[in-house]
Formats: sequence, C-alpha cells, structure tokens
Amino acid sequence: MKKTIYMDYSATTPVLKEVAAEMMPYFTEFYGNPASIYTLSNESKMAIDDAKITIAKIINCKPQEVFFTSGGSEGDSWSIIGSAFANRNKGKHIITTEIEHHAVLNCCKFLEKEGFEITYLKVDSNGFVSIDDLKKSIRKDTILVSIMMANNEIGTIEPVKEIGAFLKEKNITFHTDAVQAAGHIKIDVEEINVDLLSLAAHKFYGPKGVGILYIRKGTKIDNIIYGGQQQRGRRGGTENVPGIVGIAKALKIVNDELEKENERETVLRNLFIEKSLEIPNVKLNGILNEKRLSNNINLCFNEKDGEGILFKLDMEGICASAGSACQAGAMDASHVLTAIGLSKEEARSSIRFTIGKFTTEEEILYVVNKLKELTS
Repeated sequence: MKKTIYMDYSATTPVLKEVAAEMMPYFTEFYGNPASIYTLSNESKMAIDDAKITIAKIINCKPQEVFFTSGGSEGDSWSIIGSAFANRNKGKHIITTEIEHHAVLNCCKFLEKEGFEITYLKVDSNGFVSIDDLKKSIRKDTILVSIMMANNEIGTIEPVKEIGAFLKEKNITFHTDAVQAAGHIKIDVEEINVDLLSLAAHKFYGPKGVGILYIRKGTKIDNIIYGGQQQRGRRGGTENVPGIVGIAKALKIVNDELEKENERETVLRNLFIEKSLEIPNVKLNGILNEKRLSNNINLCFNEKDGEGILFKLDMEGICASAGSACQAGAMDASHVLTAIGLSKEEARSSIRFTIGKFTTEEEILYVVNKLKELTS
C-alpha cells in the first residue's frame, strides 16, 4: 500500500493520542450513568462539570452556558430551529448567507415550509458578506441572524465581531457556525457578541459524535430533543461522557497551540499555493491574506475534471475533497463556489486541500508535484 498523505483536515481530523487517553477511563472504568446517584456515577458527573469549566474558560463564557450535542449539525439545527420556534410570536424573518454549510441552509429550507421567511445574503468574489447588505436586510420582524465564522470550502473568515456588535444594538439573536474556526481562530463569545455558537470535536482532533453549543444566558430557544432532564432540561438523553471529556481536552490542546500552529500552517499553505499556481491555468478560489483560514487551499483546475483528479490523487494515496458535493450519483457544482462567481464548470474543476497538525513540507511538495503530473 502507498503511504497515505492526508490533506482533508476540514472534513475531519485524527483523534490525538492525548485525547484518546483522557477518554479511555470513561469507557471502561468510570462508566456510570451521570443521572444516577451512586458514587460511580459521580465520577461521570464531575467529568462533565470539569469539561464545562475548561470549555467556558477557553471561549469566555459561564459553564452553565455550555451544552453538549452530537456535533455541528445538531448545534446548528438547535440554534436555528429552536430560536425560530421560540420567537415566532415576535416575527418570522431570518437572515443567513448563500455560502453557509448545508446544516444551516437545510434548516432554513425546513423553516420556509413552516411559514418563516429567509433572506440569503449574497457574498463577494472572495466569500465575504457585506455588513451594509445585512443592515439593509433587517426588518421589524427579524428574529435571528446565522452567519458562519469561517467558510468550510474557501476558508473565508467573516466579520462576525462587527456583525455581533450591530445585532446586539438591534437586540436580534445572533448564531455563528464556528465548526471550521476552532483551532484556527481564537473564539471569545463576549468579544464577538454572539448568542449561539456551535462547534464539533472531530474538526479539532477530538472524537466524532460530540459537539458544543454555547447558549448565552437569557437567549430564548426551544428544545429540539426531548427526553429526561439532562443538561438542565435543555437536551434529553444520557450524556456522552467519553466524548465530552474528549472534546474538552482537544479544545484545550488546540487553543494552547493556536498561535504557533497557525504560523506553521500559514507557511505551508502559502508554499502549497505558490507552487500550485505554477501549473498552467490553475487559480486560487478565495482570498490569500489573514482573512483566510491558515490551513485552507481551494484551487480551480480550469477545464479539468475535479472528480477525475481526485480519483487519481487517491490512487497515489493523497486524500483531498472536491469543491462540489456528490448527490444522487451526480456531481453538483458547489453552492459556495458558484456564489462567489465561478461557473458550474469551474466549480466542478475545483479541489479543496486542507492541511493540519501532522502535515509536513515534504508532503506539500510531493502533492504539488503529483498535481503537476496528473494535470499535464
């Protein structure tokens, strides 16, 4: 077998050994149900409380504002659908952008069927939303704005701090999908004035199947999962204790290493882009500056079949992602890439490479050389 070169860190990340080690006792030794009253269960309860304290310190909130979910999609669904239903007596207008993750967009499509009106803000050629456009879209019946912190396909970092300040003045609930941001951007919920923020552990070297939803105290939001009184009655279901331990440990590690790792990844990202642009007819999708995630490279191989290139890369042991999603057996042009002005053909010719903690310069140069071979 060929050596695997992993360049799809925005899809998922490997679980760090330190994270797995921290989780293991809660699978085999401290396995008590946190809802039970005996001593064994107290270990699980304390682990959850400790995780909340760790997370709260990192994102600058109160421990009681931290809730655990199954991942980013649940966090987005809870934020958007829960807020919409809780506030529909005040209005039925929601604002988002054309380039959100489908976890957001599909919630909005569901709410449209329930009688809500959704404004989908356009973005510029680099994926940035206009604050002026947002301001013009606000109505008396606007109850929620959901704008991602950083885009998962082209790495654009949105002006959430400015958006949050404006929405705070207007007393409109603000949700941000920060799934791609964690580990790359310092997250401070007070600084960005966000009311709801969703994260997923597997994007920052934690386990799959667990996420975080920050809910600012006083935010009006309905439950979307019912059951027992777990998590202060907000989300029914026995807590995923090993996952909760893992997400807290992983978030602490990436937060502690954030500045140093960002610098390292930026150098590698820029090298990848510089060498790739030497290939004829290749162009970069999105902007190249501090407003792009340090690990994101999205390239358009004009007139080439992106899916075909991906298959060839896979044969060489290289993992990357198409700039489009496979639905019903047909390659559909990425909604993000067409939103920034690419044609469907250009979008289908695009590939996303995302680097991470274990990416080396040697791997970068190897992949670029293979791209030159495969696209010549």
